[in-house]
Amino acid sequence: MPVDKTCASFAGAVADIPDGASVMVGGFGGAGGFPYMLLQALRDHGAKRLTIISNTAGVSMATGFGWPKGTTPIDHSILFANHQVARFIGTYPVPGSASLRNAFQDAVDRGETVLELVPQGTFAERIRAAGAGIAAFYTPTGAGTRLGEGKEVRKFGGREHVLEIALGADFAFVKAARADTLGNLMYVGSSRAFNPAMATAARVTIAEVDEIVAPGGIDPERVGTPGIYVQRVVARSKPT
Repeated sequence: MPVDKTCASFAGAVADIPDGASVMVGGFGGAGGFPYMLLQALRDHGAKRLTIISNTAGVSMATGFGWPKGTTPIDHSILFANHQVARFIGTYPVPGSASLRNAFQDAVDRGETVLELVPQGTFAERIRAAGAGIAAFYTPTGAGTRLGEGKEVRKFGGREHVLEIALGADFAFVKAARADTLGNLMYVGSSRAFNPAMATAARVTIAEVDEIVAPGGIDPERVGTPGIYVQRVVARSKPT
């Protein structure tokens, strides 16, 4: 019999995440491709000293960016406000205005959270490398800057490159439009940004989806993540 990877609830999907775990969170910015119901379940679960790996550290709740009118933005801020995050690894941690603050900044000021800032392209490639089984790679991005300090440097073609280490995680939260019960995922729109790479780079990948269908319910040409990379799928109702 085929394995059924569906979970009955978001709480059940995250129940085994321990203190100290590393968690990738998909999405680019705003609601598109963002697994916000899994994030709320992790907040309610209460695991502490987490390492969160994501493109942003939560800018929607401060700015409303990327959320449809009439909806209440939800983002990573709920974890920082709940004192759950010890480390954040990402590319765009704060709102793009000095007049706005987010919960990440407050957590840093309290001494609860440290930041590892990564250029966005390097961030994506570090995750992709982890999923592909590549331990590290050289890139010119960051060479000769503060982001390259302390890293191994080599010259290729007369240009300095820094060594970047692949970036994996214990868990990945990804958002897809559709899953089948075997864990195959179909993405739509901006869900394709970081979710497919993150789905391959974690020990346990949990997919938040709009609907779950039987095997064969996704056109094979539309499968963005094969089920072999996905351990759990849980359905949500679409935001109103």
